[in-house]
Amino acid sequence: MAVSPQRPAARPLNPWTVLGIPLLVATVLVLLELTDLDMFLARLAFDSQAGKFVGRHSYFLENVLHDRAKQAVIALAVLALIGWLGTLFIERFRPLRRELGCLVLSIALATSFVTPLKQLTQVQCPWSLKDFGGSETYSKLLQPRPPTDKPGLCWPGGHAATGFTLFAVFFVFRDRRPKTARAMFALAMGLGAVFSVGRMLQGAHFFSHNVWTAVFCWLICLGAYWAVLYRRPAAEGGIAGPAPTVVTARD
Repeated sequence: MAVSPQRPAARPLNPWTVLGIPLLVATVLVLLELTDLDMFLARLAFDSQAGKFVGRHSYFLENVLHDRAKQAVIALAVLALIGWLGTLFIERFRPLRRELGCLVLSIALATSFVTPLKQLTQVQCPWSLKDFGGSETYSKLLQPRPPTDKPGLCWPGGHAATGFTLFAVFFVFRDRRPKTARAMFALAMGLGAVFSVGRMLQGAHFFSHNVWTAVFCWLICLGAYWAVLYRRPAAEGGIAGPAPTVVTARD
């Protein structure tokens, strides 16, 4: 790909879309706490005769869709970091320094927020609950946790972040290659959904756990893009972006 000498001016962000939709989804998720949707969907994935979730010991779900997929995202992060370091020494790659830096930052933040929140909320996994052959008592996200010697570590969904973290790639391509960006958005949504369903079939997460992860990953990647790459066009007022340039390689 030929690289333009300057970054193209950012396309305007519509706050009603980029912030309004995820905040609306978050509101719906809070309201879902008043329902039993999570338990209903979990029971659909539970084989009561076998006493386990249908995907509990699936080689494909565990070794391919979980382990290999996680390794692929780690590889992407490493390549992005190597690329960013390369911009410090290779002149032709320097125009991509901000994009690669944004990608590294986004992936790092979108995959590291999960563990601290799990430790803070201590929500039990479906497979640990008495309802599904475990020993723990079910509680919703906003309810007090029943006493236990083994606090849960299941909210938000960790593996879902492996897919939804690719929102970072969408934002990196947003201004240089809009068509590629849209494809990356679809890929992030698709992989995030597939990984989410896979973990639900294994009994590792409830439905809402994964949707919360999508909201968090989107907001994190949006924030990194806004802080590192986004510059409002002069016509909008505020901070002016760089002069528009012709990108020599387009979709």
